Amino acid sequence: MNDLILLHGALGHPGNFNDLSTALTTHFKVHTFAFYGHGDSDLPEKPILMQDYVDQLSAFCSTHNLEQPHIFGYSMGGYAALCYAAQNPGKVGSLVTLATKFDWNPEAARKEAGMLNPEVIQEKVPRFAAQLESIHGAKWRRLLHAIAQMMIDLGDKPLLTKEVCTQLQLPLQIMVGDHDNMVSLEESRKAAAWVPQSRFAVLPGTKHPIEQVRTSLLQHLLSDFWNIN
Repeated sequence: MNDLILLHGALGHPGNFNDLSTALTTHFKVHTFAFYGHGDSDLPEKPILMQDYVDQLSAFCSTHNLEQPHIFGYSMGGYAALCYAAQNPGKVGSLVTLATKFDWNPEAARKEAGMLNPEVIQEKVPRFAAQLESIHGAKWRRLLHAIAQMMIDLGDKPLLTKEVCTQLQLPLQIMVGDHDNMVSLEESRKAAAWVPQSRFAVLPGTKHPIEQVRTSLLQHLLSDFWNIN
């Protein structure tokens, strides 16, 4: 049975994929893990860079002897997976991303980072703050700061450039929701055009948060891509 890794997004956790994982276990040996600082995982004292998450994925594949896993990456997870595939040619069987932002530049990064102020979230959206604390524990404020700084670094030094993407050699499907307010159709379509073996799909009636993505629709698109019933 082929291996499949499900990678969550920033501020997410492996539990985001419980329903999807159950649906796919008849076709794959499904693997998940928490990126540094997320869920019960430790948050390093040093700043987190996107490359740290790429290296974490690499270490996970090495530890579990995953030689050519298929990968589904949501948002940040998709970015890390694409970087891993670019840095390790031939080591990914295929890759599907959803809601992954490609247009990282200083202005966009600072805009997204500005939305991760824990004090403002605590005051303005206390329910969301409580949700973050229930998932990530007392370190949730530190995690927001860490992810915000990672975004700023990525805006200054994006890892997925056109030059990098055109060198990718693997079956790839880039997907985005038609109501995603963080990731545009244009940037997603442009990135898909850069990769030789890529396809592009738009999820109707779909916003950015993974909790609002219909599992049945996502499962259908993944099943079509991997040609499974």
